[in-house]
Amino acid sequence: MTDSGSIQGNGGDHAVSLQQIELARLIAQYAATDGIHQTAIAPLYLARLSQPSAPTHALHKPALCIIAQGQKQAMLADEVYIYNPAQYLVVSVDLPVTGHVTQATPEQPYLSLRLDLDPKEIGDLIMAGEGHAKKSDLPARGMSVSKANSNLLDAVLRLMQLLATPRDIAVLAPLAIREILYRLLQDEQGGMLQQIAMSDSQAQHVVKAIELIKRDYRLPLRIENLAREANMSSSSLHHHFKAVTAMTPLQYQKQLRLQEARRLLFTQVGDAATAGHLVGYESPSQFSREYNRMFGSPPARDVARLRATGAAVGNLA
Repeated sequence: MTDSGSIQGNGGDHAVSLQQIELARLIAQYAATDGIHQTAIAPLYLARLSQPSAPTHALHKPALCIIAQGQKQAMLADEVYIYNPAQYLVVSVDLPVTGHVTQATPEQPYLSLRLDLDPKEIGDLIMAGEGHAKKSDLPARGMSVSKANSNLLDAVLRLMQLLATPRDIAVLAPLAIREILYRLLQDEQGGMLQQIAMSDSQAQHVVKAIELIKRDYRLPLRIENLAREANMSSSSLHHHFKAVTAMTPLQYQKQLRLQEARRLLFTQVGDAATAGHLVGYESPSQFSREYNRMFGSPPARDVARLRATGAAVGNLA
């Protein structure tokens, strides 16, 4: 399929290609109701929303996200990323992200797809000499927005079209995903993806530090110990960790703790003091203060609002 023409999108602020129109049609077909839908292709998820959403806080896994219709805003620490059908978003490491859909109506619902990325598959592609990206020794931000190009959209459409022929998925989906990874490596975010996939890069040391924080997020964070286990100096860890995640290791840990506490309050634990203790807070007042700062209201009021509105906790569309 080729990009043979375009129309103006919502408000005339971006051009919507015929490829994106077809992508919107396919997503609407396989995501007929509001929500996030897993597909027969394991790493591929589709999302549909008929109205703007409240902010959702979640740990975003490495993924390619493409919007076919509507608009979304994502926040990483204090950075704001706004993207629409003219652009795509790539997340290369696990990042605590706040996202919400900003443009959606019943007549023109928000339609998007998320393809979870496997760094090992990216590394295999690079090692095979098939994925050449611009090299850099400096870790890049682990989340970025780029303009969607025709070659990438072609590959994504071929993957989506496989949903119509389930018998072909086992053989052809891995080939389509490999092409998508190849196209991403050729694009402006290729260097970022290459850093994450290569074992000796500074970014890979940051990935190690992220895994350690995720594993032990309930425990007090000792920067010296974390740096040693990640095979970095303390100063190098601080510098490169912030370059990739836009936050310090302590800020990253805090986001994980508060997101998990919110999930516990929503699904299991009834009182804030218990939830705070379970995620590592010794002081209930400090927990409530930091929870209020992150989510905009105290724990009990926030969870009551979530339940009243039927909001999802920990899922990004």
